[in-house]
Amino acid sequence: MKTPPTKPPGYASKPDNYFEHARFEMLPFVPAECKRVLDVGCGQGNFGEALKQSRKVEVWGLEPVASAVVEAAKKLDRAIEGIFTPEADLPPNSFDAIIFNDVLEHLLEPTEALQFAHKLLTPGGVIIASIPNIRQFQKVWELAILGEWQYHDRGILDRTHLKFFTRKNIHAMFTDSGFQVERIQGINAYSGGDGTGKPSRWRIFKIINALTFNAITDMKYLQFAVVARSPKKS
Repeated sequence: MKTPPTKPPGYASKPDNYFEHARFEMLPFVPAECKRVLDVGCGQGNFGEALKQSRKVEVWGLEPVASAVVEAAKKLDRAIEGIFTPEADLPPNSFDAIIFNDVLEHLLEPTEALQFAHKLLTPGGVIIASIPNIRQFQKVWELAILGEWQYHDRGILDRTHLKFFTRKNIHAMFTDSGFQVERIQGINAYSGGDGTGKPSRWRIFKIINALTFNAITDMKYLQFAVVARSPKKS
């Protein structure tokens, strides 16, 4: 495995509220049988805190930004400053689930992170991930119609993203990394206008989707939620 940077590129300039999002919509994807969970890129620990409030579970957090780790330590069973590499202080065969909420796209080699995850998971453990959808209709419209590819401080074209994914290559990434994909579900569907006073892009999307017999339904989602299981060790 290549030697990684000490922090993902660009993270030092992220505003504090970037690390506050609880991502409540991802809670139902964590299987009920999970007893110990690792939240990679846990931010200030709000997702793990919500998970602990909803069930009896031990939550560890791993986060590269020191100020966020301080806050996460107040909410989680353990918060570790670092990035997801073999050098992190993480015990093998110890976690029933590993969470990557909008993390894998920030990594230069996300498949290496998934391969490392096998070593940390208990037999049959799962990965739960939220991954932005670069095929989302708004972004495709901006590129194909407006000729724009504009980076932002957050969102699908977050300037710190190193990889971009569609539903199809999300599935391939997990299967190529030795996981069985149990579920890929679109989340955070876009349904708004474009602020121009003209027919909204959402209306245009719905017409195109109907004409193509729902062939582009995946394009309405900002992200995909993934549940992928590691094989049980013999």
